[in-house]
Amino acid sequence: MTISLKGRSFINTMEFQPAELEHLLARAREFKLSRPPRALEGKSVALVFFNPSLRTRVSFEVGIAELGGHPVTMSVGTESWTLEYREGAVMDQDKTEHIKDAAQALSRYVDAIGVRAFPGLKSREEDLADPVIECFRKYSSVPVINMESALWHPCQGMADALTIHEQVGRVKNVKVALTWAYHPKALPMAVPNSFAAIVSQLGADLTIAHPPEFPLEKRFLDSLPRRPRIVHSKEEALAGAQVVYAKSWGGSAFYGRWEEEKRVRDGYKSWICDRVPPGAVFLHCLPVRRNVEVSDAVLDASSIYDQAENRLHVQKAILAELV
Repeated sequence: MTISLKGRSFINTMEFQPAELEHLLARAREFKLSRPPRALEGKSVALVFFNPSLRTRVSFEVGIAELGGHPVTMSVGTESWTLEYREGAVMDQDKTEHIKDAAQALSRYVDAIGVRAFPGLKSREEDLADPVIECFRKYSSVPVINMESALWHPCQGMADALTIHEQVGRVKNVKVALTWAYHPKALPMAVPNSFAAIVSQLGADLTIAHPPEFPLEKRFLDSLPRRPRIVHSKEEALAGAQVVYAKSWGGSAFYGRWEEEKRVRDGYKSWICDRVPPGAVFLHCLPVRRNVEVSDAVLDASSIYDQAENRLHVQKAILAELV
């Protein structure tokens, strides 16, 4: 079966069929083993960052260059350039340009637009609408690549899946544990959402462990093709797991009320990942708070650097196939 993804945006993996995701992962494995074709020769990709980045920025810039393209990186806010995303906004405050105009102008210059914009963590309903990435999707006439949004980090999810495939030999029917971890700050749900989505789409046996106050969104869990098992014990989730992924995320019940969340969150400092089952693959998206989220012993025996490297290869595959 011939699979063509040309011209599509990559906002989240749930918009792609499992066969399409497997195709992208196969391309990423090819690119990792040999120098990729210069699929972006003569093309440019805009990378718009509303938030700072290490792995995402470097891996995208290097990947575009290795494909023969030209990355154009822009930092919103730090260059006296701020973007409004609200429809019908009266722009008499601090925003200098609307995404409606910026996306359409950029579409005349470049062949794709990557966007990274974290949630505000103040309005749950607003963040659930994923407004920044969706505004770019609405007004761009070239493919939009999600480099992490309020809800999704699909390139990280693809790298996670590639790492599992390398370490275990497959994703289907692998016993995977996604466990909440303590962190001193409220964090987005984009990474756990994307990880749960792709391993579910590819047929893993997923268990999610979290304190009762920190569930992932029910509407999201209900949309997964293979419903995960939910437990409130880290030890129960880890029992028999072949892959363990530790990540902190915020509590939707506390949205916009950080002091209230902090009091509850600080009661779960024991949710540090300080052991995994013998032979299990350990994953974390990085950056990580060592000996807060995960112990040194677990991290130093893990696959986190393979996982970080795989961002480069999956992103090259996405760009080569979509742009």
